[in-house]
Amino acid sequence: MKADIVFMNGEVITVNQKNEVAEALAIKSNRISAVGTNHEIKAFIGEETNVVDLQGKSLLPGFIDSHIHLILYGANQLAVSCKAEHIKSVEDLLIDLKKKASTIPKGEWIRAWGFNETAVKEKRYPTIAELDAISTDHPIMVTRTCSHISVVNSRALAIARIDENSENPTGGIIEKDTAGRITGKLIETANMIMADRASYSESELLKAVKIASEHFIAAGITSIHEAGAHGPESFRLMQQAIKNNDIRVRIYAMVGSLNNSHEFVNKMVDSGVMTGTGDERFKIGPAKLFTDGSSTGPTIATREPYSSDPGNFGILYYKEEEIYQILGQAHKKGYQITVHAQGDKAIEMYLNCVEKALNESPRKDHRHRIEHAGISSPDLQMRMKELGVIPIPNPPFPYEFGDIYIEHYGNRVNHMYAARDYIDNGILAAGGSDAPVTDHNPLLGIHVAVNRTSRSGTKIGPVQSISVLEAIKLYTWNGAFASFDEDIKGSLEPGKLADLVVLNDSILKVDSQSIKDLKVESTILNGEILYHKGTLVEI
Repeated sequence: MKADIVFMNGEVITVNQKNEVAEALAIKSNRISAVGTNHEIKAFIGEETNVVDLQGKSLLPGFIDSHIHLILYGANQLAVSCKAEHIKSVEDLLIDLKKKASTIPKGEWIRAWGFNETAVKEKRYPTIAELDAISTDHPIMVTRTCSHISVVNSRALAIARIDENSENPTGGIIEKDTAGRITGKLIETANMIMADRASYSESELLKAVKIASEHFIAAGITSIHEAGAHGPESFRLMQQAIKNNDIRVRIYAMVGSLNNSHEFVNKMVDSGVMTGTGDERFKIGPAKLFTDGSSTGPTIATREPYSSDPGNFGILYYKEEEIYQILGQAHKKGYQITVHAQGDKAIEMYLNCVEKALNESPRKDHRHRIEHAGISSPDLQMRMKELGVIPIPNPPFPYEFGDIYIEHYGNRVNHMYAARDYIDNGILAAGGSDAPVTDHNPLLGIHVAVNRTSRSGTKIGPVQSISVLEAIKLYTWNGAFASFDEDIKGSLEPGKLADLVVLNDSILKVDSQSIKDLKVESTILNGEILYHKGTLVEI
């Protein structure tokens, strides 16, 4: 049987059980039909076969981002970006916000994302007075890069009915100054509540997810584990966009939301729908709760106080008993379960719940997960192994936030977003960017997993460095395993889905310090070339 597409003369990184590197590969329809030497694959070339000469470039399985926020990423593309090159100060941001206010009708939201107080000249957040000076006719919301903290103006507070008499929501803080006046800064669940108020219209979000899908395809991402946005409406929106072919990436959708995640989990569990429901384009993933905060906020829940603040142990969203009540029930009903857990305290609480759930309702192949697993101390890693829990670390985090981690957590950075430890201890982990929190580019994630340096060049827990092939596996086969999909994707083997990515050079031969500078040349999804040399291909 002749192939539709044949790749020759390449560095075909199969990510199979032997981690073999082949020369050539053949595709028929939407499946890989053969992998091998140039001589072996020549037999699959017919008159109408598209033959691609790789000229020594890398051909890999399509990247799988195991923790990413498609809807949030897309929505941010419609807002003011605090990560824009020209924004180097609060004043620069205020100028952009003022420009935005002059272009939209009164009453419409002005949103900004990606703010990092440590990266601007003033080393502070914008104040409520500064935002009010821009406009009191528009509600304004400036969201921190972690998406767990925001600063808003008086109009936004009024819309959310927040004033000096408002009490802190569970797991959150409405910041007030020493005189009891609201500063405009909202932390954790207080921020999530405001984010719901500032949500986009359905038409805006449909535009947003199309943009996100296009950006991910251009980065070589063919599958994502969607980590949650706005509950049931997000699920409906994604399925509608997939039906319209506006979302092309494959989605494994976590049952979780940024605000009141327990409500969504309980509704889904009660409905009878469970993990695995769906098809190759959209499938229901694990039930997910938020248990603590942001590693850069910092608001994560730790067993020992922050190095930067001896009185601070972070924020917890739920008590351990509450986590078990919700996720223990989901486990009993057949769900894969997971939590957002960054600090070692939060991780420990969740592992206690997993252990109790497995003791009461044993299940062999549960593949329960931990999203982020930020500070994974050795004792917690051993419990992950014993319980069969899959951690989902974020390899790119040390690049953007590593210097902040040293300040807040000291030597604990040696066990943050672990990789080497997991491999050496026989713990399967999958990599996720957590975009839009940081860059979605898998090549940056692989680069940081190998080099463990921050943007400033500082080594961040270098004991966790891994090899290039090991890092590639985090973003391919391991991601497929974490979603029960290792039989159909994650490696280049005959019979698997033809989801592939071609790089512009050899990832195994370039200097390790240059991995982040590699580019995706082509992205093939379901046997179709969707991206090639800077151009998205319309199907």
